[in-house]
Amino acid sequence: MERQGFSFEIVKGGGAARLARFETPHGVMETPTFVAVGTQAAVKGVMPETVAATGTQVLFANTYHLYLRPGQEVVSRHGGLHRFMNWQGPIMTDSGGFQVFSLGASITHGVGKVANIFPDETGGVPVLDRSRSPQGDSLVEVGEEEVRFISHIDGSRHVFTPEKSIAVQRALGADIVLAFDECTSPLHDDVYTKQSAERTHRWAERCLAYFERHPPQHGYEQALYGIVQGGAVQAIREESAEVIAAMPFDGLAIGGNLGKSRQEMYLVLDWTLPRLPVEKPRHLLGIGDVPSLFEAVERGCDTFDCVAPTRNARNGALFCRFDDDGSPLANFRLNLRNARFASDLEPVDPSCDCPTCKHYSRAYLRHLFKADEQLAQQLATVHNLRFMARLCEEIRQSLRDDTFQELKRSWLEPSGVC
Repeated sequence: MERQGFSFEIVKGGGAARLARFETPHGVMETPTFVAVGTQAAVKGVMPETVAATGTQVLFANTYHLYLRPGQEVVSRHGGLHRFMNWQGPIMTDSGGFQVFSLGASITHGVGKVANIFPDETGGVPVLDRSRSPQGDSLVEVGEEEVRFISHIDGSRHVFTPEKSIAVQRALGADIVLAFDECTSPLHDDVYTKQSAERTHRWAERCLAYFERHPPQHGYEQALYGIVQGGAVQAIREESAEVIAAMPFDGLAIGGNLGKSRQEMYLVLDWTLPRLPVEKPRHLLGIGDVPSLFEAVERGCDTFDCVAPTRNARNGALFCRFDDDGSPLANFRLNLRNARFASDLEPVDPSCDCPTCKHYSRAYLRHLFKADEQLAQQLATVHNLRFMARLCEEIRQSLRDDTFQELKRSWLEPSGVC
């Protein structure tokens, strides 16, 4: 990378998988690494200092939400997101393009990025179109030049263009910003998927042009990532990868519809990653479960973001590798709301070094959840973030030691997902 304050160095490669050092104006990331989601400039319920103490290296904030509230001007007056939220490390922001999906096709098709991103695995089925406000107005309208949408907060009307997205992200001041794109659904047909991908390519060119014409606002450079789209259609995905890879982006992200199952997602990665330049960092959008993380690392992804670890934590699902009897957990989760933990004096995970596992029992956490105490969500979130950070630490060490495949098998085969 040639931008001031940025460098991306592959320290060691084992096949497609690689161990890398990614320097940004706000610190160095060791990759592969998980990116925790702080949608509204906060990881819900947890102080930024505590998030950093879990080993989390980088946060992902949401352009759409911060544009609506408090507004990029307020953030900019603080000197950018880092000072606004008191986060010392690197920050990424999305483009707002995902909200096109979440306000429109996501609702129409009954699919989401967490609970049922893979309809074939979760029984997700199309539902009636609810992408309309109580007044009967469509929540989002996608056009060639712009996207019009209605705020989910107060019903006000807004317009996003590629240029507007970059302008907002320049004001927010994240280290890594994403080009404006359209995220399609697993249930969109091939014709629409191709039209959408081609529109994303045109928007990418506009984002690059605006980004280069308008310098950063807060005294440090930013890096711009392009996003590969194309759904789970091989020809469209491969073409999109080649088109985006040919543009002078600082890094690449893989987004959009990744298929109806994990196996389809792995195919999408197989089609995409070989067409991306080796020397640039690669980010996989919206994926953060254990099996997918191993498969993505194996294929050459460097960073990943997902709300699943923190959202699961707030609902009482804490990530663990083994159950009480030492048997592997198929979904790597313990539901602490379960009655069997009511008198359980053991930590959530005896092998975990997080403050939650060091100082609190399963029975106590279950009590907090049942009593609807906010502390439950905080302690659970700290554990799940540390779980993800420890997993990435193990993966990085395995890449140093040339034992990645052994580590992958040790995690996935006992759980029946390999």
